[in-house]
Amino acid sequence: MEENEKACVTTDEEPKLHYRGWKSMPFVIGNETFEKLGTTGTSSNLLIYFTTVFNMKSITATTLINIFNGTTNFATLLGAFLCDTYFGRYKTLGFASVASFLGMLVLTLTAAISKLHPTHCGNQDSGACPGATPWQFAFLLCGLGLLVIGAGGIRPCNLAFGADQFNPNTESGKRGITSFFNWYYFTFTFAMMVSLTIIVYVQSDVSWAWGLGIPAFMMFLSCSLFFLGTRLYVKVKADGSPLTGAVQVIVAAIKKRQLKLPEQPSLSFYNHIPKNCINSKLLHTEQFRFLDKAAIMTPEDQINSDGSAVNPWSLCSMQKVEEVKVLARMFPIWASAVLYYVASIQQQTYVVFQALQSDRRLGNTNFRIPAASYTIFTMLGLTIWIPIYDRIIVPRLQGLTKKEGGISILQRMGIGMVLAIITTILSGIVEDRRRTLAISKPVGIEHRRGAISCLSGLWLIPQLTMIGLSEAFTIIAQVEFYYKQFPENMRSTGGSLSFVGFALSNYLSGLLISTVHRTTKGAATGDWLPEDLNKGRLDYFYYLVAALGLINFGFFIVCAKWYKYKGTAVGTHELSLEKTAV
Repeated sequence: MEENEKACVTTDEEPKLHYRGWKSMPFVIGNETFEKLGTTGTSSNLLIYFTTVFNMKSITATTLINIFNGTTNFATLLGAFLCDTYFGRYKTLGFASVASFLGMLVLTLTAAISKLHPTHCGNQDSGACPGATPWQFAFLLCGLGLLVIGAGGIRPCNLAFGADQFNPNTESGKRGITSFFNWYYFTFTFAMMVSLTIIVYVQSDVSWAWGLGIPAFMMFLSCSLFFLGTRLYVKVKADGSPLTGAVQVIVAAIKKRQLKLPEQPSLSFYNHIPKNCINSKLLHTEQFRFLDKAAIMTPEDQINSDGSAVNPWSLCSMQKVEEVKVLARMFPIWASAVLYYVASIQQQTYVVFQALQSDRRLGNTNFRIPAASYTIFTMLGLTIWIPIYDRIIVPRLQGLTKKEGGISILQRMGIGMVLAIITTILSGIVEDRRRTLAISKPVGIEHRRGAISCLSGLWLIPQLTMIGLSEAFTIIAQVEFYYKQFPENMRSTGGSLSFVGFALSNYLSGLLISTVHRTTKGAATGDWLPEDLNKGRLDYFYYLVAALGLINFGFFIVCAKWYKYKGTAVGTHELSLEKTAV
């Protein structure tokens, strides 16, 4: 069978697979839990680590975080490709887990060994602090690079690997897969809570060596549990990347660009579908008609005895063409999410600096909430809202609209984008108030930064909670959108596209911050993003992000109106394709 059809086949070996289901779950879920505790515990407070231990300026640290997060997310696309094409999920996860552990170990050493980080700056001004030597910085980048490799293999594979342990053709297996997904998101939430409270507290108030060493030990336990369960796992073999078929359609259409499209496509195009194809039958659509040329048969095209094309780089089935059209229609929706994430990223980076120069005392006690811990309210907003929306609001909306889910996926994404715009405007208002009170009524000095505002850090909670609500609408809807709209054999690749969107957003955020910092240095308002936020105009930066979000929302509305859901019959006519069994 040709390469572009490999991923379209359900393997005949499936009955021979020994599904052990919940017997393997202690190892799978244990691996997931400790991996989340390790990676989240390491990455959640890196911004403070860079500025306090490596004496980086805020702009440098923020840019490095954006590049690190962006590269980490972008690596998932390469990880998904290598997994699907060559290694399979078991080998990919095993290699990536070891890489993550080594990366955390390297970061721990940068904190524990004095020669691997700059001299402690004390209370000096940041401009007088010694920076990292080239070797110290290279060692730090080595640790971050190993974490990128680890995340690139773990993120696109871990959910699918857990689901592989259950037989999808039985009722108990289907229930097991659903239950595993619930446990997966529970462990993710649990890891976030522990990391943003206990581990962040140890890092900021006890010791960075211990604070980074604990996540490294958690990752060691994750690796150990993963390999201990080896004999129980179902290991699905790699069967080729589904992206190959998409490239073949484009190449074939370009080769036949001089041909004229037939007037009756349902009768004229090459319609072959391999047996047991897992992809749902698609209707012929009028959008992107240029791609239809890939399915035009010419005298030079030859067919194998099983009906497949001898040269899939010159002739592709109409089903394959429509699958590529689905991807093309989804691209603008995916692109609109990239700018949306920029607003969310600011609530993970600059809100930490806002917290540092706010009154972080809890009530009348002397306990100060660690600056990085405030982002826990984003997770709380998301987790509290989801059950309320799912159990209370959705049933009522369904009664009004008579639609599954109450409103469409794209409408949910749009609501989240509007909430993100409101959140960013609110962030600017809070920052303006914080800055004003820091200048007029300071309550202390944050070393290497400036005056601490008397405004309580609790005023940051509304914006963090609102961005959590926004993510509950947009990000979850986006995951569902990819799952339902992507061809079935490309759903793992679709999942990695979410991370690629995050990656581009991190790069875009870093570019935006650097551009604003350079541009405003000579402006009448002064630098908007200096080390001391009281001397800058972070509120203006938030308003700029809100304005970009508003423009992006307009772009999204246009794309949403143009988009045709997969299988929509409006403006289409069905090809006479035989129905295949899964």
